[in-house]
Amino acid sequence: MASTRDIRRRIKSVKNTRQITKAMELVSASKMKKAQQAALAGRPYANLMADMLASLSTHVGETNHPFLVQRPVKTRGILLVTTDKGLCGPLNANLFKLVMEIKTPTKFYVIGRKGMQFLTRTKRDLVADFPVHDRVPFNEVRSAAELMVKHFTEGSIDTLEVIYPRYKNTLIQEAKVRPILPLPSLKDFISSASYTGGSVRVPHADDREVLFEPDISEVLNSLLPFYVNHQIYQLVLSAKASEQSARMVAMKTAKDNATSLLSELTLKYNKARQAAITQEILEIAAASFTSS
Repeated sequence: MASTRDIRRRIKSVKNTRQITKAMELVSASKMKKAQQAALAGRPYANLMADMLASLSTHVGETNHPFLVQRPVKTRGILLVTTDKGLCGPLNANLFKLVMEIKTPTKFYVIGRKGMQFLTRTKRDLVADFPVHDRVPFNEVRSAAELMVKHFTEGSIDTLEVIYPRYKNTLIQEAKVRPILPLPSLKDFISSASYTGGSVRVPHADDREVLFEPDISEVLNSLLPFYVNHQIYQLVLSAKASEQSARMVAMKTAKDNATSLLSELTLKYNKARQAAITQEILEIAAASFTSS
């Protein structure tokens, strides 16, 4: 049996660990709330953009736009969205499983240090990595989206996809592959990124005669790339909310485990202490009996 001194040291160590994990749980809970609010705040803007595109869809021929042209897929382009830090449960591991399942030629773009380390370690074709802070500034995400769109239009990649942890609720974050480009039609593109309480909404088309300046095609060419940027931005916001949720759950589990272990160690310490006291009483009684 371990000595009481060793058990006291373990109790002190577990208490320190529990204190740290509790503090990290509170920090993650605060960041999770902010990330959820940021993700929800972007939905009205996405809906407004969808309505604008829906108004255009009835007035423009969309077959010649590079975002809507179907072509043979020789090289996939995938944006992998991971975390910069660990301690978030199996969140990154689930994303890496999806990457490991990809056997076709693929060029990777990554947001998050963990994803960059994984792609480098597994010697995959990593084109670029982009640092994005917890507040997720739009300019940082836009640089990644614009580079991928540029390579897509130049023909370096034939698809634009995002692997990210989809935020479902506080306890569940699903690793998903979200195709962005190309899309079969402008109508499908609009419907795929319109939100109402987390579900897809279909914006109404405007069949009125409308005068566009400078012209319909120019407006569409300006809106579609910007809308793709915003759609990727929404996915990164969802990934950040998933990260903070997973970290909060992981830290809460660690804190609960530390509390349970602390109870076991306290009981073990009390037993050891009681055994030592009993042993001392027996030794005193035996010495007294021998002397008499």
